[in-house]
Amino acid sequence: MAREEKLVITFKNTTGAIAMERKCKENQIPGRLIPVPRSISASCGLCWVCRTEEEDKVRVFIRENDLETESEYHLELM
Repeated sequence: MAREEKLVITFKNTTGAIAMERKCKENQIPGRLIPVPRSISASCGLCWVCRTEEEDKVRVFIRENDLETESEYHLELM
């Protein structure tokens, strides 16, 4: 399986990660929760990952829904 650049969004706590997952599923926003990759650190052990092509859509969605995130990264993942 080839590696692909992805947008990785971390959260300050698990509550924020679960809220992101719930809202995104309700609104059919692409992506999923995964464990935070070892190459980065975060307060919470979960992060949201999606294709970089969806980045603008996801950022707008986060702002419009007042979702609390910590940081954003571009990483090559499978």
